[in-house]
Amino acid sequence: MFAEVNDETNTKRGFLGLSRTIIVLGIVSLLTDLSTEMMVPLIPLFLQNVLHASGTAIGFIEGAAECVASLLRVFAGWIADRTGRPKLLAVFGYGLSSVSKPFFAAATAWSHVFAVRLADRFGKGIRSAPRDVIIAESAPQEIRGKAFGFHRMMDTTGAVFGPLVAYGIILSIADNGAAFRTIFIVGAIPALLAVIVLQVFVAEKPHEARTIEPPKIRWGVLSKRLKLFLAVVVVFSIGNSSDAFLILRAQDLKVSVPHVLLIYVLFNLVSAAFSLPAGIVSDRVGRRAVMTVGLLVFAVTYLGFALAKTPGTVWVLFAVYGLYVGLTAGVLRAFAADLAPPNLRGTAIGAYYTLEGIALFPASIIAGVLWQHVSRSAPFYYGAAMAGLAVVLLVFIMPGERKDSSLCSE
Repeated sequence: MFAEVNDETNTKRGFLGLSRTIIVLGIVSLLTDLSTEMMVPLIPLFLQNVLHASGTAIGFIEGAAECVASLLRVFAGWIADRTGRPKLLAVFGYGLSSVSKPFFAAATAWSHVFAVRLADRFGKGIRSAPRDVIIAESAPQEIRGKAFGFHRMMDTTGAVFGPLVAYGIILSIADNGAAFRTIFIVGAIPALLAVIVLQVFVAEKPHEARTIEPPKIRWGVLSKRLKLFLAVVVVFSIGNSSDAFLILRAQDLKVSVPHVLLIYVLFNLVSAAFSLPAGIVSDRVGRRAVMTVGLLVFAVTYLGFALAKTPGTVWVLFAVYGLYVGLTAGVLRAFAADLAPPNLRGTAIGAYYTLEGIALFPASIIAGVLWQHVSRSAPFYYGAAMAGLAVVLLVFIMPGERKDSSLCSE
């Protein structure tokens, strides 16, 4: 039984001209990322310093977890399209992630972290595409970039406060191992609050159930622009290894654990500051232009991590890396939504996430092998090179944007 929905609730514009639904989803993501980012900067340090995992193992854990999340997104998007119940899926996904997080505290081997990380990312994979469908349906195309940018800004604002809470706990507990485990338990609280906010304050917008075939990504039926967009995403993503290696690189350059958390705060502050402006600019000048600048910033940042020699350089590089995330994270999702017909928007967004995730798995494996067997700089030279290749494809091969873009060719 669908909840009754007042059309005014979904169409009336409030803060920044955005609907209440988008604003509440922003709060949900703020709480979720407050939880997640208490833990994420510390997981690679916990693995390396407490559980003594190798670089290859860390790459495998992070790559597999993100790949699972991305592979699930296309099916979650398809289920959202087929059942007309995106909110139900989103609540389930957020709930699974929040329940799994405290189990990091019980880990005594890297395989335990791997299992919990998979459960957490499984939840993310289920929730992301349905949530993005709700955002896309709550914002007309002319402000869709703003809507996704606002959502990313709120998400990243939570990511600013998360490391600050973890920083306070680290300072109060002398033993890093005990501090890590305490943070993993405390971090579950805002994640549970996020599920409650989503369930109570976001109304399910009724959709008629549809008979839709299971998702199939067949190149033959995709428009030329979407094919090229996905090709660029794959080329870039196969060099975009887990951020765990950025954190390990910071430690390698003698940055202390508390300072790693403060650097992560700086990174998220910059990302949050640029997410909304990037979305607004992409509405006006086009997604491709903003995406190109973002990939160039990534390439320069990774080259900087490869060449870095001092702890002070790490602060600057993480700030610039935050600029890359702010420029691209919301814009890429808005771009994928633009290319999809309304009745298959969830499937199309899920397909984007899936191809990205398939590429992220080998990216982190390659980075782990390069880290362990070549040098601590090698993963970043590799990532910079792949980002440069993606920029070349984007600028010289992909055609300009059109208003009538769609998922499938005529």
